[in-house]
Amino acid sequence: MGSNDRSQKRLLVVEDDPGLQNQLRWCFEDCDVIVAGTREEALTALRRHEPQVITLDLGLPPDPTNASEGLATLQAILKLSPHTKVIVVTGNDDRENALKAVELGAYDYYQKPIDADSLGLIVQRAFQLYELEEENRQLQKRAHSAPLAGVIAGSPEMAKVCRMVEKVSPTDLTVLLLGDSGTGKEVIARALHDLSPRADHRLVAINCAAIPENLLESELFGYEKGAFTGAARQTKGKIEYADNGTLFLDEVGDLPMALQAKLLRFLQERVIERIGGREEIPVDVRVICATHRNLPEMVREGTFREDLYYRLGEITIDIPPLAERTGDVVLLARAFLQRFNEQLGKHIKGFRDDAITAMSAHDWPGNVRELENRIKRAVIMADENYINADDLQLVVKHSRELPLNLRQVREQAETDAVMRALACSEGNMSRAAELLGITRPTLYALVDKYGLNQNESARTH
Repeated sequence: MGSNDRSQKRLLVVEDDPGLQNQLRWCFEDCDVIVAGTREEALTALRRHEPQVITLDLGLPPDPTNASEGLATLQAILKLSPHTKVIVVTGNDDRENALKAVELGAYDYYQKPIDADSLGLIVQRAFQLYELEEENRQLQKRAHSAPLAGVIAGSPEMAKVCRMVEKVSPTDLTVLLLGDSGTGKEVIARALHDLSPRADHRLVAINCAAIPENLLESELFGYEKGAFTGAARQTKGKIEYADNGTLFLDEVGDLPMALQAKLLRFLQERVIERIGGREEIPVDVRVICATHRNLPEMVREGTFREDLYYRLGEITIDIPPLAERTGDVVLLARAFLQRFNEQLGKHIKGFRDDAITAMSAHDWPGNVRELENRIKRAVIMADENYINADDLQLVVKHSRELPLNLRQVREQAETDAVMRALACSEGNMSRAAELLGITRPTLYALVDKYGLNQNESARTH
């Protein structure tokens, strides 16, 4: 949009009478006044200059004696820029259309003839209110851009995870992160480290499933020179490198039995021996593990040590799949869109309704990683300024089964609808209420009833 100084007061005057245009320009010398005479000119000026306040004469051409064009212009303005404060200007006997305009979302109305002082007061208040709301939006963004760094979420399900992370981070307890592939276990591990007293030291990560079994021991514990063919020099392992910091063992369920015994000894005694060495090396490290495997079942089958399982799970955090995070799909999609726009030099503005519907209905078997990949592909492939369902290669499916109890069905449906509306409106309660077809007090009551986060954006991934 426009390249105006964001601190400058910008007032758009939508008025087709040249005499009134000049009078209003003179009234507001302290503002950057932009003038438009028609709906098209007004919308062009809105996109280009992003005015905080607009005065809108309801009697616009092609039918200046009727308010229909002015009301249509008002609706188009608020659809494009719902935060803008619109003051409608009407004839002195047209209170009915003035009230209708306020009902549609106008900030206030003013009846002709124009008095510079009284209109100036209304405009001044509109600027002050816009500034206050904008400051509040920025504070909300900063406060909720991340309950945890790197995490984008607003759902009650993820809020619970974030609270656990905040409580556990200051301790040295071993944490076991459980969740399907692609749910963001490594992001939660990073948050645990960043919020801990060890944040100034290394977070060392190793994926136990990605390294061949015959190399994994030397990767973890290191080796002495000559310990095996090719061991030309002494080499520290990942555990030793993490000294004073955090060791993150991803996919710990894939650890071979022999290494499980060695890892258990380390967790109990906090010393390691390099391969080929006899010296015990003390290591001060906090351990975080993650797996998508069912460890209790593996214990029953004899493929995972029971004593190690209990040692690893001093604290267990379950990370829910994306499909179970109410309202988070749209939040994450917007965050990924912004990231890939920047990375790929694109200017995609947002998502079509069919894309939001399809994303909300999709089961997301690949979780956050699948969503990330679909958004990246869509940003590259989209032919328009907005991403549609086809760009995401998604189709709308029937929603998942709901419980049979009527009260539960109603509560679940209301919760889902409110979370989706808050996500789509980026936390704007007026806009969310409008999307839901209810009043703002009703929306506030629902938010309180279900314990939802009305600011809708807690950042995690």
